[in-house]
Amino acid sequence: MISDMKNECSLQGICGGCAYGACTYEDQLSEKEKEIRDMAAEAGCSDVYEGILGSPLIFAYRNKMEFSFGDSSKNGPLTLGLHRKKSFYDIVDTDHCLITHEDFNVIQRITREYFDDLGLTYMDKRSHLGYLRHLLVRRTINTSEILIDLVTTGQPLIPVMGHRLINDKVLYDREAELRGEIKASSAVNVYNEEETLAGWMVLILKAKEEGRIEGEIKSILHTRNDRPADAIINEHTDILYGEDHITEELCGLSFKITPFSFFQTNTRSAELIYNKAISYISDELGTEKLCFDLFSGTGTITQILAPHVRKAVGVEIVAEAVEAAKENAALNGLSNCEFICGDVFEVLKGYPERPDAVILDPPRDGVSPKALDIIASYGVPHMVYISCKPKSFFRDLELLRGRGYEVSRMCAIDQFPWTKNCELVVKLSKNS
Repeated sequence: MISDMKNECSLQGICGGCAYGACTYEDQLSEKEKEIRDMAAEAGCSDVYEGILGSPLIFAYRNKMEFSFGDSSKNGPLTLGLHRKKSFYDIVDTDHCLITHEDFNVIQRITREYFDDLGLTYMDKRSHLGYLRHLLVRRTINTSEILIDLVTTGQPLIPVMGHRLINDKVLYDREAELRGEIKASSAVNVYNEEETLAGWMVLILKAKEEGRIEGEIKSILHTRNDRPADAIINEHTDILYGEDHITEELCGLSFKITPFSFFQTNTRSAELIYNKAISYISDELGTEKLCFDLFSGTGTITQILAPHVRKAVGVEIVAEAVEAAKENAALNGLSNCEFICGDVFEVLKGYPERPDAVILDPPRDGVSPKALDIIASYGVPHMVYISCKPKSFFRDLELLRGRGYEVSRMCAIDQFPWTKNCELVVKLSKNS
């Protein structure tokens, strides 16, 4: 049932996370549906468009957030949250976010307050000096497990005053100090990293004991990243508490999720997407059939397909995702899955068998013409294309039409309430 509730977030128009605010969810869903319907009409396939399915959860639906450390104005107090709308530098505190579970907000507040009290600084995007970078939090929807990963540089933990002294070129070299070559300025204090991280972890676990955190904390990690790009890159990760992963259940299967695993951000909507995709291609499945899952990520679709076919083959270019897929298939007791790491075009060019069915779930930019050519050359009666950027799908549709395929069914699914994004699941059928 569609809710007419509004997003009453106090950061509407300030935070860059959401695009809708004052309107109802029903209104934004109608706007998304119209956008897809207009594109379908322009492409001449509006007659097979089945409309849009709303997200089962419109609040607290996100299972992953990447928060950035920074300030909301130059030299302002430490903040932890999301970028200010249309700003590269300013970070606004988002610890009352409505599209995440309250556990995210509690963990975010504890973390910001702890490091702010210590006076530790974030890594400045211009000077690249500073310690704090990101806080990654994942919380599963179906199992309520929590993973927390603090991302920092490998620089010394120097409080604000010491950091400013360094920016003013006051002599300080931590490595030289450790070698005994120089003495640290008396104005510069350096915290012990192990003790500092332990203090932060204790506060998180205490919040759980006191009932302020509802989910089960399974993993607290520390990741180092000294690269200048404003992105979470794993150069080294230590386990501070628990395990290195959490486990989610999806469509009757279990999936191990690490900090860097790809997993659909809205679990409930993901189930709608995958069930719709399977229903579209169900006539092509069978215990004698071979099915390709292209751009397979961590192999979610591959494993959902596996019980319905002789063999399911997932192809993905990211090596870590392929290894995660293999682990999850073993976890689920699936022996008829094959996961191949490589570019889709190169893998298909050398694969010895032709598939009976194909599911495509490409990145936002769609599929390269070379890869589409070889996929279309298989001539399967039906294939399913899952698109997280409908414009890319309609661009790819032109080439597929030239190879004899036409849209026979199409459904939009809202994966990200309060944003402009929308998923599209399309059944393509080969002309006889």
